[in-house]
Amino acid sequence: MMKKQVAVAIPASVVEDTPHLREKTAKIGYIARSCAIFRVNEIIVYADKLRFNQKRDVDFISLLLRYLETPQYLRKRLFELKPELQFAGILPPLRTPNHPQQGNIRSLKVGDYREGIVISKNEKAILADIGAEKPAALISNNQAEVNQRLTLKIVRVKADQVEVQVASKEEVPEYWGYEVTEETRPLREWLENRKFDLTVGTSKLAPRFQDVAGALASKWHKAHNVLLLFGAPSRGLFDIAKEEGVRIEALVDFVINTVPEQGTETVRTEEALLATMAIFNEHFWA
Repeated sequence: MMKKQVAVAIPASVVEDTPHLREKTAKIGYIARSCAIFRVNEIIVYADKLRFNQKRDVDFISLLLRYLETPQYLRKRLFELKPELQFAGILPPLRTPNHPQQGNIRSLKVGDYREGIVISKNEKAILADIGAEKPAALISNNQAEVNQRLTLKIVRVKADQVEVQVASKEEVPEYWGYEVTEETRPLREWLENRKFDLTVGTSKLAPRFQDVAGALASKWHKAHNVLLLFGAPSRGLFDIAKEEGVRIEALVDFVINTVPEQGTETVRTEEALLATMAIFNEHFWA
């Protein structure tokens, strides 16, 4: 049975109502944790204000999301010290299966999967850091390059050496983290280009989830690639689509309200994300 791929799209302006870098960092950590809890495969960070240059916010959010998704033992090799990572220490650990604790060779087993990075390559051997006290020997792949991150499968464990081979994320039986995609094109353009089997937008102006749950369930179970689309703190999907001269209903299959009768004036993007994912998990995943 083919795994369902679930993507979440969040707007770049999700951090615009948070002035301090520390709070911005904490907010992205909250979003990453929510996505990891509910096994999201891809997080799309999209520009939602076409009249403004949001590349800086898109890059910032994407950087933090990628940093969080990277196992801790690889972060120093893959990320330079940047001002944007000043408060990375407050980010919560994801504790997903692709984030194992660093261990010794004896703790590794044939058939285990690890994320690794190629640290050296010559005619005799290709070595990869997989979070053990010694590098692993990468076999059957001469195309790997130094500093390349790879998903690896352990194929042999000796007393002083581990051998691994390149694997695909699709073959890993457990949830293996999310990928991050940046979109600076208009919402309509990238939605039409991606061609998801099912696209669901969220808005307080939309019908309640319960009112469309039956029709949504029918399409959900048939879909392989699903997108859950969220609006911005100050302007929802109806406003974002209107600015592009299109109705949001023309861009997505469903627009739903997952927080009906909300007790606050607004529901923040990260709050709507957690509420929506919890509902979908209960009705469709579990």
